[in-house]
Amino acid sequence: MILPNTPAARIDGFLTAQKTFFHTGATLDVAFRKQQLQTLLHALDAHEQDLADALWQDLHKSYEEAFLTEISLVRGEIRDALRHVGRWARRERKRTPVTLLGSRSYVVKEPLGTALIVSPWNYPVQLLLSPLVGAIAAGCTAVLKPSPYVPNVSLAIERMIRSAFDEQYIAVAQGNREVNAHLFSQKFDLIFFTGSPALARTVAAAAAPNLTPLVLELGGKSPCIIGRDADIALAAKRIAWGKTLNAGQTCIAPDYILIHAAVKEAFVEAFGKAVHALHGEDIQAEKHYVRMVNDKAFARVSDYLEEGTVRYGGHTDASERFIEPTLLDDVQPGAEVLTTEIFGPVLPMVTLEEGTGTGEEPGRSFADQVVDYVTAREKPLALYYFGRESEGWDIVRRTSSGGCCLNDTIMHIANPDLPFGGVGNSGMGHYHSRESFEAFSHRRAVLASPTWFDLPFRYMPYRMFKWIKKMM
Repeated sequence: MILPNTPAARIDGFLTAQKTFFHTGATLDVAFRKQQLQTLLHALDAHEQDLADALWQDLHKSYEEAFLTEISLVRGEIRDALRHVGRWARRERKRTPVTLLGSRSYVVKEPLGTALIVSPWNYPVQLLLSPLVGAIAAGCTAVLKPSPYVPNVSLAIERMIRSAFDEQYIAVAQGNREVNAHLFSQKFDLIFFTGSPALARTVAAAAAPNLTPLVLELGGKSPCIIGRDADIALAAKRIAWGKTLNAGQTCIAPDYILIHAAVKEAFVEAFGKAVHALHGEDIQAEKHYVRMVNDKAFARVSDYLEEGTVRYGGHTDASERFIEPTLLDDVQPGAEVLTTEIFGPVLPMVTLEEGTGTGEEPGRSFADQVVDYVTAREKPLALYYFGRESEGWDIVRRTSSGGCCLNDTIMHIANPDLPFGGVGNSGMGHYHSRESFEAFSHRRAVLASPTWFDLPFRYMPYRMFKWIKKMM
């Protein structure tokens, strides 16, 4: 199925209508925002099966996985915003220095205006509607742009949004990159984009003429570090789950392994057992194992299997776009599987020998080698470490990533009180819970000065300068 492009004239029409509606001030009332959040929650409940069916059609995503990784997370975001938006939106009193004696200082949270939210195909419900929760809570209007690569999901989302909201408040635009280009060239008050770093550069360039602020949630090569002291069975179980979730088509999936040589063979064996425990002996027949999104993605990820020695897995079926979870060994440093985000169930291993470093600096510890490897590359969206926690904290201190788990994978995204976002090549800005509200808000500084009292020192010719200088 190919979705027809929403005509540019129609996009311009509802964008103009949204700006007009925003300037009426209707969205400023917190009671209005709560009402719209309730409307979104009711719409999500009413269309839950429609969304789940569409996720199965486009991605072979089971109802259970669709609920756990998409629908329930959006529902949780809505309920959290309903509980707390009144407090989030309240103006904050700030300290006022003695040099402003008599004045009072505040931070007022105001909505940015009309936002564009662009989502990818891998978690097409969660990654479109979770930011929308922040936009509604902050008092913005929004244009939603789902991915054309999951057409059934995109149409299901459009049906849900159109059933619940007027286009002057929340609208959906469908189509390919031509539609994206038209949207990015418009004067929005914020663009919230989730996708690849390469496409994010296009978004940033298109937004630059209008100085449109951006939140960019991207991806990258997220390392998974396995130290000598790791609980290998537990590490294999949690890595296998994190890598096979959505068939590796997750922006925070483990992308490659840095493993201590002393535990590699034990990990390879444990990984195979963990995959079978999760998905059974016949993985292809197991309903919870997702497929590649399209033939192009299948071909790209399948080609990676030729770039190393397959230690586990390796079976593919083009007719179903099925790729078995696969461990690769003996991969050359410049291989594409080690330099490009995989976005599939292939996991290359890089073996590190304790105390030998690269051969150029004998005596380098495992942690030192890990830090050298990670910091020589772009900052990832996630970093995972398995082993002694003190060593993990040392690696965290000496590296940078959007988020991190010690002795786990993926699960940092499950805590709404932790900000989610990238750094450098993996993105800018954060969201989830209050962070989502803040992403779509402007923190406006307000100073209320008295009229009954006027400090003379600020006025020319600064007769009290010596006294004031000592105070400052």
